[in-house]
Amino acid sequence: IKSQVVVDQRSKKIICVHVDKGRKHDCRLFKESRLPILASTKIQADSGYQGIQKKYTQSKIPHKAKKNNPLTAQQKKENHLLSATRAVVENVIRTLKIFKIIAEKYRNRRKRFALRLNLIAAICNLQLC
Repeated sequence: IKSQVVVDQRSKKIICVHVDKGRKHDCRLFKESRLPILASTKIQADSGYQGIQKKYTQSKIPHKAKKNNPLTAQQKKENHLLSATRAVVENVIRTLKIFKIIAEKYRNRRKRFALRLNLIAAICNLQLC
Protein backbone atom coordinates (compact mmCIF):
# COMPACT_ATOMS: atom_id res chain seq x y z
CA ILE A 1 0.00 0.00 0.00
CA LYS A 2 1.43 3.35 -1.07
CA SER A 3 0.39 6.54 0.66
CA GLN A 4 1.03 10.20 -0.04
CA VAL A 5 0.66 13.00 2.48
CA VAL A 6 0.33 16.68 1.52
CA VAL A 7 1.30 19.07 4.31
CA ASP A 8 1.02 22.85 4.59
CA GLN A 9 4.42 24.07 5.69
CA ARG A 10 3.23 27.16 7.55
CA SER A 11 0.42 25.66 9.62
CA LYS A 12 2.00 22.17 9.75
CA LYS A 13 -1.41 20.64 9.06
CA ILE A 14 -2.09 17.67 6.83
CA ILE A 15 -4.11 18.90 3.87
CA CYS A 16 -4.67 15.70 1.98
CA VAL A 17 -3.90 11.99 2.14
CA HIS A 18 -3.95 9.80 -0.96
CA VAL A 19 -3.66 6.01 -0.88
CA ASP A 20 -3.19 3.52 -3.71
CA LYS A 21 -2.43 -0.16 -3.84
CA GLY A 22 0.73 -1.79 -5.05
CA ARG A 23 4.18 -0.53 -5.82
CA LYS A 24 4.07 2.80 -7.60
CA HIS A 25 6.46 5.61 -8.28
CA ASP A 26 5.82 8.67 -6.12
CA CYS A 27 5.42 11.00 -9.08
CA ARG A 28 2.91 8.65 -10.74
CA LEU A 29 0.91 8.47 -7.52
CA PHE A 30 0.91 12.28 -7.38
CA LYS A 31 -0.36 12.55 -10.96
CA GLU A 32 -3.09 9.97 -10.41
CA SER A 33 -4.28 11.69 -7.23
CA ARG A 34 -5.29 14.72 -9.36
CA LEU A 35 -4.94 17.20 -6.55
CA PRO A 36 -6.31 20.64 -7.49
CA ILE A 37 -3.01 22.51 -7.21
CA LEU A 38 -2.47 25.84 -8.95
CA ALA A 39 0.56 26.15 -11.22
CA SER A 40 1.79 29.08 -9.12
CA THR A 41 1.85 27.03 -5.89
CA LYS A 42 5.30 26.32 -4.50
CA ILE A 43 5.87 22.60 -4.01
CA GLN A 44 8.75 21.04 -2.09
CA ALA A 45 9.14 17.33 -2.62
CA ASP A 46 11.76 14.66 -2.10
CA SER A 47 13.78 13.06 -4.89
CA GLY A 48 11.04 10.49 -5.54
CA TYR A 49 9.07 13.17 -7.37
CA GLN A 50 11.50 13.57 -10.29
CA GLY A 51 9.51 14.85 -13.25
CA ILE A 52 7.04 16.96 -11.29
CA GLN A 53 8.84 20.07 -12.55
CA LYS A 54 7.43 19.54 -16.03
CA LYS A 55 3.91 20.40 -14.85
CA TYR A 56 4.69 22.60 -11.84
CA THR A 57 7.51 25.03 -12.54
CA GLN A 58 7.50 26.34 -8.94
CA SER A 59 8.37 22.90 -7.54
CA LYS A 60 11.70 22.22 -5.85
CA ILE A 61 13.31 18.82 -5.55
CA PRO A 62 16.87 18.01 -4.44
CA HIS A 63 19.63 17.79 -7.01
CA LYS A 64 20.94 14.30 -7.67
CA ALA A 65 24.56 13.48 -8.32
CA LYS A 66 25.31 11.40 -11.38
CA LYS A 67 28.07 8.86 -11.84
CA ASN A 68 30.49 11.19 -13.61
CA ASN A 69 29.00 14.52 -12.47
CA PRO A 70 29.26 15.14 -8.72
CA LEU A 71 27.24 17.93 -7.17
CA THR A 72 28.71 21.42 -7.18
CA ALA A 73 29.05 23.45 -4.00
CA GLN A 74 26.04 25.57 -5.03
CA GLN A 75 23.87 22.47 -5.59
CA LYS A 76 24.93 21.05 -2.22
CA LYS A 77 23.98 24.34 -0.57
CA GLU A 78 20.56 24.32 -2.28
CA ASN A 79 19.99 20.71 -1.18
CA HIS A 80 20.90 21.64 2.39
CA LEU A 81 18.45 24.58 2.42
CA LEU A 82 15.71 22.42 0.90
CA SER A 83 16.23 19.67 3.46
CA ALA A 84 16.12 22.22 6.28
CA THR A 85 12.72 23.48 5.15
CA ARG A 86 11.45 19.96 4.46
CA ALA A 87 12.28 18.97 8.03
CA VAL A 88 8.98 20.54 9.08
CA VAL A 89 7.10 18.22 6.75
CA GLU A 90 9.10 15.20 7.86
CA ASN A 91 8.22 15.95 11.48
CA VAL A 92 4.52 15.93 10.60
CA ILE A 93 4.96 12.59 8.83
CA ARG A 94 6.73 11.33 11.96
CA THR A 95 3.55 11.98 13.95
CA LEU A 96 1.71 9.64 11.57
CA LYS A 97 4.41 7.03 12.04
CA ILE A 98 3.90 7.15 15.81
CA PHE A 99 0.53 5.49 15.21
CA LYS A 100 2.37 2.67 13.36
CA ILE A 101 0.00 2.77 10.38
CA ILE A 102 2.74 3.87 7.97
CA ALA A 103 5.83 2.69 9.83
CA GLU A 104 4.99 -1.02 9.81
CA LYS A 105 3.29 -3.52 7.54
CA TYR A 106 -0.47 -2.97 7.52
CA ARG A 107 -2.11 -6.28 8.47
CA ASN A 108 -5.80 -5.35 8.38
CA ARG A 109 -8.20 -5.05 5.47
CA ARG A 110 -6.88 -2.78 2.75
CA LYS A 111 -10.37 -1.50 2.12
CA ARG A 112 -10.31 0.54 5.34
CA PHE A 113 -6.68 1.70 5.20
CA ALA A 114 -7.49 5.07 3.59
CA LEU A 115 -10.26 5.73 6.11
CA ARG A 116 -8.00 4.93 9.06
CA LEU A 117 -5.14 7.00 7.68
CA ASN A 118 -7.48 9.97 7.22
CA LEU A 119 -8.74 9.59 10.79
CA ILE A 120 -5.20 9.50 12.14
CA ALA A 121 -4.33 12.57 10.03
CA ALA A 122 -7.32 14.36 11.59
CA ILE A 123 -6.10 13.41 15.07
CA CYS A 124 -2.65 14.77 14.22
CA ASN A 125 -4.20 18.03 12.96
CA LEU A 126 -6.18 18.37 16.20
CA GLN A 127 -3.01 17.77 18.16
CA LEU A 128 -1.35 20.74 16.41
CA CYS A 129 -4.18 23.16 17.34
